[in-house]
Amino acid sequence: MTIKNTDDIRIEKQGALNVVTLDRLGALNALTIEMRAALSDLLPNVARDPMSYAIAIRSGSDRAFSVGGDVRQFIELAKTDMASARKGFLEEYYLNWQHECFSKPTISLIDGLVMGSGVGITSYGTHRVAGEGYRFAMPETAIGLFPDVGVSYLLARMPGHIGLYLGLTGRRISRATAFDLGLVTHCIAASEFDSIVAEVADVQPVDQVLDSRHHHPGPSELAPLADIIRHCFSADSVTAILSRLDAVSGEHDDWARDVVKDLTARSPLALAVTFRHIRAAHDMDLRETLLVDYTLVSRFLQSHDFPEGVRAAIIDKDQKPNWKPQTLADITKDMVNEMFQPVPGNDFSLPTREQMQAARS
Repeated sequence: MTIKNTDDIRIEKQGALNVVTLDRLGALNALTIEMRAALSDLLPNVARDPMSYAIAIRSGSDRAFSVGGDVRQFIELAKTDMASARKGFLEEYYLNWQHECFSKPTISLIDGLVMGSGVGITSYGTHRVAGEGYRFAMPETAIGLFPDVGVSYLLARMPGHIGLYLGLTGRRISRATAFDLGLVTHCIAASEFDSIVAEVADVQPVDQVLDSRHHHPGPSELAPLADIIRHCFSADSVTAILSRLDAVSGEHDDWARDVVKDLTARSPLALAVTFRHIRAAHDMDLRETLLVDYTLVSRFLQSHDFPEGVRAAIIDKDQKPNWKPQTLADITKDMVNEMFQPVPGNDFSLPTREQMQAARS
């Protein structure tokens, strides 16, 4: 029986399982404020429902799970109502924290692209299943933003500075690398997703259902690059990373040149902020990371580069952003420090994990 049905998201109760289907197919499931609100409403209801065993989140498309948030919606809203735009991000980060604190199994069935906000609604559940078409990326620096939705907490804990590499460059990885890095828990053919839903709806134990279908995806495609990524991305600034990449020769020369090209096309301010945030997130928990995310996104909403990046990539699609400042050499320490200062009168707090879990009773 359908308990929630809109143009963009369907939430159905199938036996003991609540099945969320992202169904904004024309936009590759770019998440709107309204879609996030439906998810946020669902979680406490399921937590309190003794007849609900688990939640499964999947896509109605085989092209993408979700390409991220509808950033165009935020930018348009910020032009006339900055407070509401900030509130939209606030609610998203609260939803990410809800997922982390949720006490029942959450199974993300991911095939195709998963980026940005799509990563945010899948990364903090108990089970993250990758189909063969799975592709992960956090490409925010290309639109003048930073990897948000708490993902810097995850990136900071990846070995060999791979997380910093992924956060700065926005490059995509396959399920083999994602499994190796712990981003997904199981690798299962997308053709099995319907049977997974049916069995969990029948209250078959989630671990048994998934473990019996999991197949190791093979080696990470980043394994041959591990040493060079560690060397280049352990530098103490983005400028120093670029210098190390420029000095690469031999078998990884072409790769290094391509990475330099990627980085120099991105917002210098976003790169500098992302570098600092991921490094600092190593000493934060997820809740603390999300609080910093909100400070940063509030600053980026009133910056030049975020609206300009969305214009160039999504609205006009000319792929020619005019960043300000234009180069890393123009970025000062004071500019970066200011981005980490809360906007006056724009306070945001998150309940503790204990408060979140007590609220469901």
